[in-house]
Amino acid sequence: MKHVNQYKNTVQVYIIAIIAATGGLLFGFDTGVISGAIPFLQKDFGIDDGVIELITTSGLIGAIAGALFCGKITDYLGRKKVILASAVIFAVGAVWSGLAPDPFNLVLARLFLGIAIGVSSFAVPLYIAEISPTNIRGTLVSMFQLMVTLGVLVSYLSDLYFADETNISCWRPMFYAGIFPALILLIGMFCMPESPRWLMSKGLKKEAMLILRKIEGTESAEKVAYAINEEIENSKNEISKWSELLKPALRTPLFIAVGIMFFQQFVGINTVIYYSPKIFFMAGFDGAVSAIWAAVGVGGINVIATLVSIYFVDRVGRRKLYFTGLTGIVLSLVALSMSFVLVNELGSVGQWLTVIFMFLYVACFAISIGPLGWLIISEIFPQKVRGLGASVGSLSVWVFNSIVSFTFFKIVNALTMPGSEVIIDGEKVGNPAGAFGFYGFIAMMALVWGYFYVPETKGISLEKIEDFWRKGGKPRELK
Repeated sequence: MKHVNQYKNTVQVYIIAIIAATGGLLFGFDTGVISGAIPFLQKDFGIDDGVIELITTSGLIGAIAGALFCGKITDYLGRKKVILASAVIFAVGAVWSGLAPDPFNLVLARLFLGIAIGVSSFAVPLYIAEISPTNIRGTLVSMFQLMVTLGVLVSYLSDLYFADETNISCWRPMFYAGIFPALILLIGMFCMPESPRWLMSKGLKKEAMLILRKIEGTESAEKVAYAINEEIENSKNEISKWSELLKPALRTPLFIAVGIMFFQQFVGINTVIYYSPKIFFMAGFDGAVSAIWAAVGVGGINVIATLVSIYFVDRVGRRKLYFTGLTGIVLSLVALSMSFVLVNELGSVGQWLTVIFMFLYVACFAISIGPLGWLIISEIFPQKVRGLGASVGSLSVWVFNSIVSFTFFKIVNALTMPGSEVIIDGEKVGNPAGAFGFYGFIAMMALVWGYFYVPETKGISLEKIEDFWRKGGKPRELK
């Protein structure tokens, strides 16, 4: 009977996590959908790469706003209400993007949609971490990243389905497709419970215990409730405000949150997510549809590798995955850079080498720093400021993401050696070899930084992690 109850509890918590992680699917969809839409809307509106960078980056600026202003709201109103609000914004933003009559309106629509992306990027992992039993927390929170990768893949498949070389307005239904997962998140979250840790922090212990018994079991619920209550008592004199994050005990987790998200973005992964068709054009592929097909391959590899990460994250731990993946990122970026150096000489062989090395690059990212960034920022902050802390990590992502996305073509052009340009539609354009080499150098720096600052949080309760920082512990000594 005991085993049957444990199974029911586990199934319930998985269902809760999957529904909430639909926010990750929307995050992935709305960041990835722009990739396949670019070749068509660029022709439809008659705009250059500079305007395309602005349209792409506008969504990221909205995400910065969402992450910046909603952290405290999440601590005040609760995780569930904020996720519900993001679902509404996702739906409205999808319609607005598809209806946009000009580039200016598309920028505004993507800016509005970005707010939901920024909110979901920290609120969803935070919610899942707080409802998860310790022994499977890594797996469940990593499901958020899995859904992000699924969202990217779905966006590529959607782009592919609607792509039509004879109809340059085919980019509009690409955006409309985002309405459906938004409705799933909205309806699903209405039926989900609030975070029990947040409820206890607000003094709603009876409601919190009902939820804890469902997800932890009756015996474990009492122990977990005791630990949560003890930490709440220890931090009852602390106030949930930005300045709290600068206190000595929280400087280390704050540095970890910002640092891991810096490296997550500056290894350049979102240049592939946003601009993969353009990159495949640079490699010599012909036609928007064939380039989108190659992008679909990127999305598929992303999903498969994230599944591998989910399987291993609570088995081998965070640090081993981090160093394994980052090593692969360095090697694949160096190889990708060299394949572009020789792309004009290698012809079709160079095209397929580019595809292989890009797939390897995406796979190494997806088993390591991709999911680990979101997981770690949801684990390392104390209950009192966990919403604020997670929002700082998310805010960092979108600031760094915006910089990388807005500067990609500029870096490509700046680091293109004379005579190494590639040909697209009969015109010479920059060669991305130097840009990928630059991102490879950043990945090498991430290996050094990670040795000192990536904590091993596998199998450690959120309350114990909080206590570790109070005692002045160093990240690599956490165990």
